[in-house]
Amino acid sequence: MTKLNILFSKLLEVLMAVLPITIIVLFLNFTLTSLDTILIVRFLIGAASIVLGLGIFLYGVDIGITPIGNRMGKAIAKSNRLSIVIIAGLILGFIITIAEPDLHILAGQVDSVTGGDLSKLSIVIVVAIGIAILLSLGLVRIVYSIPLYKILIMLYSVIFLIAIFTPPDYLAISFDASGATTGAMAVPFILALSVGISTLKKDSKASEKDSFGLVAIASTGAIITVMLMSMFSQTDGLTGSMKQAHTTGDAVMSPFLHELLPISQEVLLALCPIIFIFLLFQKISFKLSKRTFQRILFGLVFTFIGLVLFLVGVNAGFMELGSQLGSSIASMENKLFVVTVGFCLGVVTILAEPAVYVLTHQIEDVTSGYVKRKVVLFTLAIGVGIAIALSMIRILIPELQLWHYLLPGYAIAVGLTFFAPKLFVGIGFDSGGVASGPMTATFVLAFTHGAADATEGASIIVDGFGMIAMVALTPLITLQLLGLLYRAKSKKGGLE
Repeated sequence: MTKLNILFSKLLEVLMAVLPITIIVLFLNFTLTSLDTILIVRFLIGAASIVLGLGIFLYGVDIGITPIGNRMGKAIAKSNRLSIVIIAGLILGFIITIAEPDLHILAGQVDSVTGGDLSKLSIVIVVAIGIAILLSLGLVRIVYSIPLYKILIMLYSVIFLIAIFTPPDYLAISFDASGATTGAMAVPFILALSVGISTLKKDSKASEKDSFGLVAIASTGAIITVMLMSMFSQTDGLTGSMKQAHTTGDAVMSPFLHELLPISQEVLLALCPIIFIFLLFQKISFKLSKRTFQRILFGLVFTFIGLVLFLVGVNAGFMELGSQLGSSIASMENKLFVVTVGFCLGVVTILAEPAVYVLTHQIEDVTSGYVKRKVVLFTLAIGVGIAIALSMIRILIPELQLWHYLLPGYAIAVGLTFFAPKLFVGIGFDSGGVASGPMTATFVLAFTHGAADATEGASIIVDGFGMIAMVALTPLITLQLLGLLYRAKSKKGGLE
C-alpha cells in the first residue's frame, strides 16, 4: 500500500505540473487562435499519456536508476585509482548519452530540418564522445576536490574561443545539443553517480558541494565536440525547412500507434547498456540481496514503461500542435503576443520536465531541506520563461544573433561563480542542463520552429534553433542570484 501511495502522489504531482500548459493551450485556442480540432484532441490524449508516463517514470527512477548510479559512484570512488575513474567515466558517459531520448529527439529534428545534411547518427555519436570525455574530467574533479568554478571558467573559455571560428548555424545546434543531452535518462544517473562518489568524503561540506556540478561539466562536452565537428564538416552551410511529423487526418490515434513501436525500441535500446553494466557490477562488486536486486529490476521496468508513455505523449500529442501554435501566433499582426505566449509556455513547461523533479528533490535532500525545492522550481520557471521570451525576440529581429545573448550571459554566469555560495554554483550550472528536457526539446522547440517559419526574414536553422541554449543559460544566472539571496538571509553562514 505504501508503494501505491508513493506512485499516486507522484501522479498527482505531475498532474498539477502538466495542467497549466494544457490550460494555456486551450485558452489560446479559444481566444487568440483557432487550432485544428483533431490536433487539440491529440494534445489532450498526449497530456494524459504524459501525466501517467511521467509519474511511473519518476517512481522507476527512485527505485531503479538512482540506486544503480549511487552504487556505481561508490564503487568507482572506493577503487581509489585514477585510471579506473577515467575509464569508468568514459564508458558510462558514452553509454548514458547514447541512451538519452532528448538527444535523439533533437538530433532527429536537426536531421529532418536540414534534409539530412547533419545526420542524426553523426550528432548522437559526436555528442556522446564529448560527454564521455567531460564526464571523466568531472569525476576526477570530485575525487580530487578541484574547485568547480575553476573547471567551469576553463571550459567556457575554451568554448568561447572555439565559438569564434564556428558558423552561426552550427553554433545554435551545438549549444542546443548541450541542453538536450542532459535529460530524463542522463540526469538521474549522473546525479546519483555524483552523490555516490561525494558521500564517501569525510568532509560533509565538501561532500554537499561536490554532489552538484557533474551535469554542468559533462554538458559542455556536447558544445565543444559539435563546434569542432563544424570545422571538419564538408558542408558549406546548413539550410532548413519545416516538415510536419504527422498529417492532420481524421485518425486521432494513428500518430500514437505510429510512435509506440519505434519509441519502445529506442527506450529499450537505451536501457540495455545500463542493465548490462548493473548486472556486471552486481556480479563483481555490488553483491546485492535478492530483494534489493529485484526491486531495482522492477524500477528499471517502471522506468521503461513510464518513459515510453511520456515520449509517445510528447511526440504524438504535443509536437505538431506546438508547431502550428507557434506559426499561428507569430503570423498575427501584434508581435507582442508571440513574446508573451513564449514566456508563459517557458514558465509552465519547466514544471513538467522529468529531470527537474529529480534535481529539485535531490537539492532538498542533500541540503537537508535548507534549500526548498519549491523555491528552486519557482526560480527555474522564471528563468526559463525569460529564455523563451528572449528567443522569440531574436526570431522577430533577425539581426539579433544568438551570441549577442550567450556571450554576455555566460560572462555574467561565470562572473557570479566568484561571489555566489559554491553549493549554488553547482546547483545553478546543473539546473541549466536539466531545465532543457523532453518537453522543451519537443513542444517548445516545435513552437519556436513554427514561429521562425512564419516570420519573414527569420531562418529555421539560425533562429529556430538556439532556444534550448537560452533555456540552459538563464538558470545559471537566476539560481546563483538565489544563492546570493540565501547567503544574505542566512544567519548560519554554512553555505560556503
